[in-house]
Amino acid sequence: MAESLQVPLAAVEAVEALHAAVDAAVSELVARHQDRLRCGRGCSDCCLDDLTVFPVEAARIVRDHPDLLATGEPHPPGACAFLDASGACRIYESRPYVCRTQGLPLRWLDLAGEASGEWQEHRDICPLNAPGGPPVEDLPPDACWPLGPVEDRLAALQEAVDAAAGPSLRARGTRRVALRRLFRRSGA
Repeated sequence: MAESLQVPLAAVEAVEALHAAVDAAVSELVARHQDRLRCGRGCSDCCLDDLTVFPVEAARIVRDHPDLLATGEPHPPGACAFLDASGACRIYESRPYVCRTQGLPLRWLDLAGEASGEWQEHRDICPLNAPGGPPVEDLPPDACWPLGPVEDRLAALQEAVDAAAGPSLRARGTRRVALRRLFRRSGA
């Protein structure tokens, strides 16, 4: 069953602009780490089956790929529904934010413990991209993609869409959409 989305065109266009800004910033990190990055067409280790996105991002996919969603088949369970048989992304230009930063060195902060109130930094990189450069822990902060700011912008955009939709949607809280459910024949 395909997911029903009620997202204004202006919000979808705002997501598209945000994706373009992310791509521009990511290109700088890709250039900086070009010797270690092994990501490429058909590399799909990070293309998870249970990926969810805000409805505003899902609406961009629905807008840009109506034929695929109406008549296409999702990739078999176990990997992202949008992969083709060779492991390439069928919605690459419209892919969600999270897919645009995968493979890069990532960094984020969270509370080490609520009682302490101290923040702790975490870092990660795809195991395929770990060799060929210094350990991700030794990189300067600006050599890593910061998780948090773009997610916050997407959440704020979704909250604005939900608030404009009225109290019944606001009462449900911000929801996420499983990418597989966007297909008419999702199997879910």
